[in-house]
Amino acid sequence: MARAKDFSRIDIETGLEDSKSRLFVDPGHMGFVDLSGVRLLRCGVDTVRQLYRGMIRPEIMALFETPGVMVDFAGQRWHSGRVGRDSGYQYKLQNADLGIILLVKNFNAKLDCIGPHLKIEVSPHAIDAFSPERLQERLDYYADAVLTHLELNQCAVHLALDLQGWQPPADLVARMHCKARTHRDISGINEVHWATKSSVYGRGETSMFGSAGGVQLAIYNKTEQARATDKLDYWESVWKRRDSFDEGDPDNYDPAQDVWRVELRYHHSIIQQFASGSIDVKTGEAIDTRSYAAFSGHLDGLWRYGLGQFKLLARPGYFEPIWTLIRDDVRVDLPVDSLLDQTEYKRYYKTSRGFSGKNVELFLGNFVSLLARERVGAKKAFETLQQWDCWPVIRDHYAAKDMSEHDLYKHIKALLEERNVRWGRAV
Repeated sequence: MARAKDFSRIDIETGLEDSKSRLFVDPGHMGFVDLSGVRLLRCGVDTVRQLYRGMIRPEIMALFETPGVMVDFAGQRWHSGRVGRDSGYQYKLQNADLGIILLVKNFNAKLDCIGPHLKIEVSPHAIDAFSPERLQERLDYYADAVLTHLELNQCAVHLALDLQGWQPPADLVARMHCKARTHRDISGINEVHWATKSSVYGRGETSMFGSAGGVQLAIYNKTEQARATDKLDYWESVWKRRDSFDEGDPDNYDPAQDVWRVELRYHHSIIQQFASGSIDVKTGEAIDTRSYAAFSGHLDGLWRYGLGQFKLLARPGYFEPIWTLIRDDVRVDLPVDSLLDQTEYKRYYKTSRGFSGKNVELFLGNFVSLLARERVGAKKAFETLQQWDCWPVIRDHYAAKDMSEHDLYKHIKALLEERNVRWGRAV
């Protein structure tokens, strides 16, 4: 798709172009869009997931002998338990007061070997309470208490903008264009996945584009979501304290009006692609994304990149003015210097052509044969494949063949059916 253009922004008094104006002019149709009533409350980091490699300390496993009990760990009290296989890990230590969850023991790595055995998830109130450097120190402290041979193993983040005076248009799906390789089709509209909680907030109030294993865009009613989870008091305190990017309106938050959230969710594999493809324009060196602290200065760049991947269009070839506004006027609210202007952001994709591509297809054939022998269904088989460390390589290989994740699932299902029908239990 050709690069989309922006409406012109003009000063309402002089008629001259003004990059900060809220009055947008459609150059083709000479229509006006006035966004002076839109209030940008806050753009912040909503979730941090810090991954580590290492070997689990033997004494740690004793914390999980009796799931569901309170345990002492690293000078704090934690709730110990098991987690579902979908998480990729077997155990967790959770302290909601601290706003931290430790996911321990990767399903796909042996207990007595060095591996990706730890992921620490951080909630918004913990992120808000510490600078990136201080938060990183705390995460590294907990990681060191879990693992020996400790090393950073990439991070993942969710960036969220809260705003008032705007809500998604009824034809959001039709006008949202993106490069997402997969879409889950539940509503019959194959460009959007209605979130599982949408029935709680009202159908259509939560829409999600893209894949959880890539870059994902979510647009939802944050007031309703916060009320449903009993966190509205906390979020109102945040909105009143931060209270907008609008210098002329210090009391921006209106408690009588719903807040909508535009959220970009980045999987850690995408952050790794940025590390491999982005450079400091002054030094020519690759950027460091292994830790949240190291990557925090690049979050403005990540925000802008995401709003270029997902394009809300007013008409073919032109951005909806709200998209221009939130892309250009918003900065991620962190006490760090932004590296946006001194970095060239680009994702590097490892290709799966030639030898590597052949290996992918050979692997998938053998994988399906083993699954057929064990009578494993397609749904469980696909979920298992997505949890594997090499899943991004497999996904990218088939994406190069114009196959989405859903197409790949159907391919695996068909192969399983063929093997079961042709060979039965003799597979």
